[in-house]
Amino acid sequence: MKRPQLFGLAIALTAGALAFVMVRGMVNKPPVERTVQVKVASSEVLVARSDIGLGHITTDSTFQWQPWPKEAVTAGYITRSSAPNAIADLAGSIARAPVMKGEPITHQKLVKAGQGGVLAAILPVGMRAISTRIKEETAVGNLILPNDRVDVILIRRVRNRSGQEDYVSDLLFGNVRVLAIGQEIEIKEGKKTAGSASTATLELTARQAELLALSNSMGEISLSLRSIADLDVNQGPTEGADPSTKESTAIRVLRYGTASRAYSVN
Repeated sequence: MKRPQLFGLAIALTAGALAFVMVRGMVNKPPVERTVQVKVASSEVLVARSDIGLGHITTDSTFQWQPWPKEAVTAGYITRSSAPNAIADLAGSIARAPVMKGEPITHQKLVKAGQGGVLAAILPVGMRAISTRIKEETAVGNLILPNDRVDVILIRRVRNRSGQEDYVSDLLFGNVRVLAIGQEIEIKEGKKTAGSASTATLELTARQAELLALSNSMGEISLSLRSIADLDVNQGPTEGADPSTKESTAIRVLRYGTASRAYSVN
């Protein structure tokens, strides 16, 4: 092959190699990342700086302002534009319900000091708190804790038709919320039992509270713990027997002419 032909072939090979390298570089070139900033309208909302427990008395350090998307701000939230002094104004309030860290604060979750104690703050409208005596054997071995649901049973003595006394049981109320065991209204982390408390404070209606006070003078009150599968937090205590009536609502089952234990009838 002549020298000019060799020289032309070399140039063609070199150009082809350069074209291959350029095309390969373009194909394998990593995509360019672009950061696009989108401005979202926000508002400063009052939130909990740390977890707030039930009955906790707040201070200035309990709250903080935090940016919140305006479209997610509801009517119950406290914003800096509408209440710039909210942190100072709410200091000394009592938490009516637990609040998680970063959760927005609402007026419904707090009650100002002087408007009632902790127990009064957590009571729903129209409900009453009333205590009853308990013992280990009448309160599930002291394993009932605040916010559990129980059935309230009255054991009393009545005189039968023959003039003798019998023990009968009446289911007074069902699905009753336990507000406190002794002085405890909230179970702290690591606390698993109610200890040796001698009283249980229950959440009842005004009429039910009156009947429970009467029942305490008529006999012994027992608390039956309800399963978590049976809980209905949206329903209040249900009605059972009325101990203010002269006749018991219990019946006795006769087996071979002998009266067995009594069962209440709702």
